[in-house]
Amino acid sequence: MSELAGPPVPGLAKLWTHDPVTAGPYRLVGRLGAGGQGVVYLGEDDSGDRVAVKMVNVDLSDPRARSQFVKEIAAARRVAPFCTAQVLFAEVDGERPYVVSEFIEGLTLHRHVRERGPVTGNALHRLAVGTVTALAAIHSAGVVHCDLKPDNVVLGEDGPRVIDFGIARALGNTETASSRVMGTTAYMAPERFRDDAIGPPCDVFAWAATIAFAAGGRPPFGTDSLFAVMHRVLHDPPDLPAMPPVLDELIRECLAKDPADRPAAERVLVRLLRQDGRVTEPLRRESLLEVGNETAGAPTPDHPLPQVTPTAPQPGGTQPQVPTQARPTQPAHLPVSEPGVGTGGGGALRRLRREAVDAWGISTALFLGSVGAAAGYVASSALGPSAAVGGAAFVVVYLVRLLVATALGSRSEHG
Repeated sequence: MSELAGPPVPGLAKLWTHDPVTAGPYRLVGRLGAGGQGVVYLGEDDSGDRVAVKMVNVDLSDPRARSQFVKEIAAARRVAPFCTAQVLFAEVDGERPYVVSEFIEGLTLHRHVRERGPVTGNALHRLAVGTVTALAAIHSAGVVHCDLKPDNVVLGEDGPRVIDFGIARALGNTETASSRVMGTTAYMAPERFRDDAIGPPCDVFAWAATIAFAAGGRPPFGTDSLFAVMHRVLHDPPDLPAMPPVLDELIRECLAKDPADRPAAERVLVRLLRQDGRVTEPLRRESLLEVGNETAGAPTPDHPLPQVTPTAPQPGGTQPQVPTQARPTQPAHLPVSEPGVGTGGGGALRRLRREAVDAWGISTALFLGSVGAAAGYVASSALGPSAAVGGAAFVVVYLVRLLVATALGSRSEHG
């Protein structure tokens, strides 16, 4: 391995015998990782500035394949720099195509969890915010990540960063499910196994599975045989670790089997930011991404989030425009009006049902009915008439109390 100009990089491996030693203006000083898409190297220029260089396994001799690769990489370069590692350059004319991106120093999420344990408290919240901020930025540029997983999230000094976005799509996404490593299969959306259209909802599913892994140290659909994992992804509910209620509900929505039932990345980001009071009114997309970026990189201590009273959305506001067909869902932590409560006849019926099973009211009626039965027995010394008097007293008291309580409840709601 060539001598590093800067500080050592944890996990950097020596170059193999047949590895290249240069890529354009960069000298390659070690291996950062390898996978089905290619090998990632640490590169340095003459000034010692570091980059990540990915030598990709793709044949660009086909003009159509080359055109698709260039198109997808160009789109990836347009992604706004919010919680992402920027794509800087791509070489498509040489014998070995490669993509150069910003080097983020830090452990991958996968390695962090394996070596240090699950992510908890505020750190988990910041991780969720940062990674979904990256997805929102990626999707707004018309790019789909296609391979989001714990190995593609780097925990940098300024917060989590998503790497390798658009690379899988640029490669044509030609890998079959059976050829992919198990670590990736566990984060693939159900539609990927059905060969359905790939879009932003696939990334939302992968995001939820990635956050579940971070919180519990295992993906939500297991890590055993490939076909067992595929079956669970397609048919079974996720097995999730303990998480804060709002995050748990959000993760379950994002792991919906039907892509149309998953919220878009921007909607997920809004809900997470409203949880800690960072967003109380609709924001423009650029402002929303800035808040998400700041929240993800905030140096707050690792402790559980305080329970913040949610702020209802402002009337007449405009929600961010989401470039996906996924149906947005109303944030679970915002006040939701139940149909028929406090409005018209439906509200009266609901109050009536509530008062009908009220324990205090029933107890009062039983008590007065017993008093009536006792009074009837004293007056007649006959059990039958006294029971009739008691029953009648119970019914009268119960019905009068029910009607009065329902009427008073209606008046208080409208007053």
